Amino acid sequence: MNYIQKYKEYLQDNPEGYWFKRKLYGWGWTPAKWEGWMVIFIFLLLILLVAWSLGSNPMPTDWDIDLYFTKIILLVALLILVCYKKGEKPKWQWGKRKE
Repeated sequence: MNYIQKYKEYLQDNPEGYWFKRKLYGWGWTPAKWEGWMVIFIFLLLILLVAWSLGSNPMPTDWDIDLYFTKIILLVALLILVCYKKGEKPKWQWGKRKE
């Protein structure tokens, strides 16, 4: 069985219905249900909108740049919060546990 099939089986083994499952390798989350993928899609869309708003200004001021980075930091913090609330508790993991 190849790596992609193993990862797919790992994500589908989700009896609790988490939106985000713990990553199989490393620390963090990966989307496991359509709700998780929707959160990621909305996050990327908002990041692009924030970038577009800065890029549409030909001469951004220091305030504009500070506001840009503040928005990015807030969006990332919000994504982490949603992943934490709707996902498995994060922990360092290196592969699937042998049972």
